[in-house]
Amino acid sequence: MEINGELQNNVYLLRATKKWSQQELADRLGVSRQTIASIEANKYNPSLILAFKIAKLFGVEITEVFQYEEYEEEELE
Repeated sequence: MEINGELQNNVYLLRATKKWSQQELADRLGVSRQTIASIEANKYNPSLILAFKIAKLFGVEITEVFQYEEYEEEELE
């Protein structure tokens, strides 16, 4: 049995509470707006450093921003 998972995030919700646009958040983090859009859409997993920067900017623990959702897959025989 193999264990797999996906990284989920609350970046959109945290950004909305601050009333920041994607561009404002990107500027504060030194990344592109497209990076923020891709993270929010779960199409891009940020580096560990960027993940910690995001959490620090919002003043929360990294686990409040990012969650690893694990699931099991049966191996094909």
